[in-house]
Amino acid sequence: MSVASPSAQAGSLDPRARRMLVFEILIVLGLSLGKSGVYAVVQLIEKATKAPLASQTTTLNPVLDEQPWFDLVYQLLGIFFSLLPVALVLFLLTEPGKSAFRRIGFTFARPLRDFGLGVALAAVIGVGTLGVYAGGRALGLTTALVPAALDTYWWTLPVLILSAMRHAVLEEVIVVGYLFLRLRQLGWGTPAIILTSALIRASYHLYQGIGPGIGNFLMGLLFGYAYYKTRRVMPLVIAHALVDIAGFVGFALFGPAIGIGN
Repeated sequence: MSVASPSAQAGSLDPRARRMLVFEILIVLGLSLGKSGVYAVVQLIEKATKAPLASQTTTLNPVLDEQPWFDLVYQLLGIFFSLLPVALVLFLLTEPGKSAFRRIGFTFARPLRDFGLGVALAAVIGVGTLGVYAGGRALGLTTALVPAALDTYWWTLPVLILSAMRHAVLEEVIVVGYLFLRLRQLGWGTPAIILTSALIRASYHLYQGIGPGIGNFLMGLLFGYAYYKTRRVMPLVIAHALVDIAGFVGFALFGPAIGIGN
């Protein structure tokens, strides 16, 4: 199912197994966040050729259809299909008698400690995000962000919460849990893995501007170090979900009224 035993050391991989592992990583990234990173870079260049970034707006959760029920269907389909790469990596990391969930710490085995660390990380990231965003806007390096532009229906807030959880699971499982494990199998050192993970995280946020790219790079360094110390992806998923839920739902409820995003 996977190309090499999860406990295999880099030195024990023959050239063919190493090539297969590299191809697997490239395919997974090409189907998920690596692809998003390429598109984000192109979108940033396109935006820079149109007008100053500070004069443009980026909407994170836009309306997908004018008809409410079809909008709901498209929103849910988007969330579902965007999580398929997560299913793929969990499939690839699973071996007989060895759970992919346990290997990357994506379990509920330590709820109190995971939630406590998740809340702490969310607090740090939340404050840092606001600071980086404000700085980016002041320097003209960041577009105005609209975290949620969905019309107000009974399903709006649940969909925004699901969207936040989708981003948290997709990013942390792939760019941290999966990538750390596979690059370690290739013999990479911890600093190189953390740096690579942070750079990938930064790349797929560049469509929002240079500021969010820098902010997410710093977030990637922090999350990478936290994963290195705990070997658990669950606290990162919790932290990421809390930050996004606060941003998406908070904006939907209060943002337009107080002018956030301008």
